[in-house]
Amino acid sequence: MNETNEIEILLVEDNQDDLDMALRALRKANLTNRIQAVRDGAEALEFIFCEGAFAGRRFENPPKVILLDLKLPKIDGMDVLKRIKSDPRTKMIPVVVLTSSKEQRDVIESYNLGVNSYIVKPVNFEQFAVAVQELGMYWLLHNQPPKL
Repeated sequence: MNETNEIEILLVEDNQDDLDMALRALRKANLTNRIQAVRDGAEALEFIFCEGAFAGRRFENPPKVILLDLKLPKIDGMDVLKRIKSDPRTKMIPVVVLTSSKEQRDVIESYNLGVNSYIVKPVNFEQFAVAVQELGMYWLLHNQPPKL
């Protein structure tokens, strides 16, 4: 990753297979130039809020979209979402939950916390690749975010 470019996609995923599939799908859609992948909720928050290992990152360059798994080690995805959406500096960053959970309580809680979209991960690679490509294209090319 080139540190001088702002990150367009923050991918928060602890499952190596899902992470590899998402990165492959983004590469296939030519959306890999500015992606940061993190493996747990604590690392996600450090990246977003420029703390810990990411203390040298500039807060003025938030990701354009966050793809967030819910079932994460250290800090759960719901807690990550809660922190992002409760901070005035980050609440406008689009967050897409990309998870295997079909639980209605997870869907409802995610939307109550301010998630922008909730996607259940398809099981096979082709469907997963299409979903990730469409997400990337929409949030990076079509969505018009407010100026932060």
